[in-house]
This record gives sequence, C-alpha cells and structure tokens, in this order.
Amino acid sequence: MESMLCRRRMNIAMVLIITLTWFGGICGEFEEQLFEVGKLKMFVDELPDMPRLHSFHSVHGVRKPISLQIGMFYTKWKFHRDLPPTPVFAYGTSRRSATVPGPTIEAVYGVDTYVTWRNHLPSSHILPLDLTISPASPKHGGIPTVVHLHGGIHEPSSDGNADAWFTSGFRETGPKWTKTTVHYENMQQPGNMWYHDHAMGLTRVNLLAGLVGAYILRHDTVEAPLRLPTGEEFDRPLIVFDRSFRTDGSIYMNATGNNPSIHPQWQPEYFGDAIIVNGKAWPRLSVRRRRYRFRIINASNARFFRFFFSNGLDFVVVGSDSAYLSKPVTTKSVLLSPSEIVDVVVDFSKSPSRTAVLANDAPYPYPGGDPVNEESGKVMKFIVNDEYEGDTWTIPKKLINYPSADVSNAVLTRYISMYEYVSDSDEPTHLYVNGLPYDAPVTETPKSGTTEVWEVINLTEDNHPLHIHLGLFKVVEQTALLAAGLEEFKECMTKHNDAVKCKISKYARGKKTMVTAHERGWKNVFKMMPGHVTRILVRFAYIHSNASYPFDPTQEPGYVYHCHILDHEDNMMMRPLKVIN
Repeated sequence: MESMLCRRRMNIAMVLIITLTWFGGICGEFEEQLFEVGKLKMFVDELPDMPRLHSFHSVHGVRKPISLQIGMFYTKWKFHRDLPPTPVFAYGTSRRSATVPGPTIEAVYGVDTYVTWRNHLPSSHILPLDLTISPASPKHGGIPTVVHLHGGIHEPSSDGNADAWFTSGFRETGPKWTKTTVHYENMQQPGNMWYHDHAMGLTRVNLLAGLVGAYILRHDTVEAPLRLPTGEEFDRPLIVFDRSFRTDGSIYMNATGNNPSIHPQWQPEYFGDAIIVNGKAWPRLSVRRRRYRFRIINASNARFFRFFFSNGLDFVVVGSDSAYLSKPVTTKSVLLSPSEIVDVVVDFSKSPSRTAVLANDAPYPYPGGDPVNEESGKVMKFIVNDEYEGDTWTIPKKLINYPSADVSNAVLTRYISMYEYVSDSDEPTHLYVNGLPYDAPVTETPKSGTTEVWEVINLTEDNHPLHIHLGLFKVVEQTALLAAGLEEFKECMTKHNDAVKCKISKYARGKKTMVTAHERGWKNVFKMMPGHVTRILVRFAYIHSNASYPFDPTQEPGYVYHCHILDHEDNMMMRPLKVIN
C-alpha cells in the first residue's frame, strides 16, 4: 500500500513549480484579504430560477428526444448586489447564457436525453490545484472536465467516470473517455438528480468554480394523480452551497495545505463564509399563502446543512435523493449532507408571520465541528403575502410504493471500511475505502439484477456521505461500535482490512440509531456516522419494475462509489465498482 502511495507522490519542489504554473501566479496572490461577508446585507437579491432546458420536443403529440449542446464556459457571475463580479466556470448553451448553477434540465420518463458536453474552458484554472493528489493531468494543458449525472441509472460510458475527462475541443481525453455525446435512458423512477463535474482529483475545484446544475425526471402518469405543486412558480429547485470571496470578488480557496510538505495545497474540507442559493448569497423570495414545492440540493464541497424555518413552519418531505417516499413525512428540520437531495412541500398559508427565514444549525465539519455563525446560520428569506387564497395543490396521504428492503433477498454481504490517515502532526494526509487507493484492482463486483447487503464501517471521526453510482439502497440500521476495545479493532482493521478476521460482531454491539422517517426510502447517498456500522441494502436493478436495464452495465469503464465530501473524494476516498453478469 505504501509503495503504491509513494508512486503517487512527486518531488515536492517540482510539484510546487508545476502547481504554481497552473495557478498562473504565486501563492501570495491567493492569500489576499478575504471579503468580510458580514458587511454584506442579507436578503437583498431575488432568488433566481435557473433557465430550463427540455431534453425533448413534441412531434404530432408524441415526445421525441432532442440533442442538447451544453458548454462549460469561463465567465463572470454576480453572487451578491454588493460583491464585484466573480470569475466562474459555468454551464450553459452559450457563454452569454451560462449561469451558476447551470440550467435545469427537464426530462420525461421513457424519452432519452442526449447531451454533448463541450469544454470551452481556458488553459489555466481560476483556483489553486494540488498535483500531489494525482489529478487528471493533460500533457498539452487545459482544464480536464467530465460530467456525472448524479442519481442517474445509465450506461457506464455516460456515467462520467473520473478518468473519462476531456479538455477544450476534445483536444485531449482521459484513458477511459469513449465518446462526445452521452445518453441518459430516463427509464428509472421519477425524481431529482443533479449534474456536476467529476474529473479525477479536480472535482472539488471544478464544482467550487461553479460546475453544478439540476436535472428533473418527470413521469406524468405516475405523478399527476398526486396533485403536488407544479409549474415554474410553485415547483422550484434550490441548489445550496457555500463560498468565500476575496475583496476583488473572486472565489477564495486556500493556497496552502494543512500538510504542505506532503500536499502543498490540499486541505481535508472546504467551508465558505457565505451561503449561496441558486447563485445568490442569502436571496429572498416573495411567496403566496399556498403550497410550494422545493427540490433542495446540497451542492457544497463539505458543508452539511440542517435546515429549519425561523418561524416554525413545517417541511413535508415527499422525496429523498432520486426517489419518492411511500408517504409524506412532516418534520421541523432536515439534515442534508453534501450531494443529498430532499424534495419538500412547504405550506405558507400556515405561516404565523410575514417572513420566514430558512436557517441552518449544522456544525462544520459535521458532526463535531464549530457551531454556525450569523452568516452560515442563515440561508434565505421568504416574504409571505398577507392575503390568503385558494390552493388547488394537495399533499396526498400516499405517494409511490416501491419494494421494501428485504435483507433475506440479498445474494451476499460486503464489508466496506472507511479510513483516514494522518501525518506525524496528526493532520489528515489521505483517506481510503477498504484500505485501498482508487487505482488498486476492483474488489466490488455485484451482479446485475441482484441485491447486496453492505456493512459500512466508519473508522474515522467524520460523517462521510457515501454515494453509490448506478445502485439505489435503503438504510436498514445504524449500530455504534463499542468504545471498549475500539482502538484494538481499528488497529486490526488498519492492518488487515478484514472485518470478519477482526471480529466485527464483537464490537458492533453498541447503541442503535433509528433511521430518520424521511430517509427510509430508496437513496443514492447516505450519511455514514463516525464510529458506527451502517447496514444498507443495495439494489443493482430498477426499483419500480422487474425490467432489465436497457443497456449493458458490465461494459467499461464501469462505475464507482465514494465519499461525497469532495475534498475526500479527490484524495483517494473512491473505489471502482464493476458490475458483472
């Protein structure tokens, strides 16, 4: 393992020289004065509704696919009325129309989506890079990108494999790149997804630069009878993330790592000072006294959000990640890890006040970090109309029933272990899944059409949101590892990475934590509690039908699973997933 890690490291002096060349400047440029976000007035910008792109059109009343051309552009974006324009990377159909977040792609069940993602980015990045974490490194310059549709169930060659990157004009491509136009079959259950960059070792900086967007898959036959709020006024994606800025308006990211002699720039988590919703810092939205639907996506690099309303309004959760729940769940708060999605209805007719602030109280890092401050504790404001009005939307008692999580149907059980490694100064250096780097031979080979039990053992002090490509899963139980003998168990696991040999049954006998009611449906991301074993039932098949995939999931380049704290994912907390027949 050590030799493999060592091969990934270069002479630090050379890395610094190369890294600074990519920066286009010297480290001092990135240590400029931070903008004091406390000086920015909150709730002065209107909440944008991102442009909508339909992946289909109607021909004689029949929906047919159209081929979308979506580019990645360098442009400038106003995150706040009083901030200078910020250099960003943005998705759009043209540089002029590119936005942060990118356009919301609207798709419908059974009608394919075809997208040619085009890289129009400049030769140098707008953020600092760290070549010691082995990012995609083109020989002829340029910024590698590749798009992953998070939550999508589609062919491997369209999944956005980290090594399937490409530079501007497809001048250079990664070792697993195969084609210019990707194909999303849209044969899965209706729900919410999002698209984002997934290039090897660059995901954290490319997303931080702005490469994110929402994707909604609708199914009229299934969803229309539910009579949930619909239409662009009442059904809106909210993409939430955090950013820090310099006084010139540019995005701030540290230029020096916590272990600079090992990683000149990498730090284990990025946290921004300002909370951004749909591209605006602490925006406002005027609403009528009726029901609204919000599809909330946490697109942060590392920040967890625990959302609640300042005036006590409820969330009625109707979906989690890319699937509906079987019935609505009413709750006062919702905890979202990076990349999780919650689909909620909010009834503003029940608001006891004219304003309602969407707030956050999740510590950072989660769960044992610092408490939120004034800036990170507020998200956006809703201004509620005085007049009551009729509301044709409903919240049904039942939503969509999918198969229950039956562990007895699992064909096998796998143990998935999470590790963090530290330097002599007790600072994190890298993170592994199952004690292996990403490029070690594949060890997870599920059979297409089957269900498996994964026992996820989190041996770190962080909560890691585990995301599985292709597969959907249900969380069965969360069990604490006993404190007595825990260090002995960790030592054994670090040495052998064999849960059975290290007698997992002896230690996984602590307190059980009940799965939150609105997280008991089918998910593609879940929060793996530190010091716990989380049992999940993973299905490598559709959840809404017995139909086989309309594509071959065994083809190269396969899929992956990883922690969705992007700083962890980029520094080796990702493993390949090879589906077999």
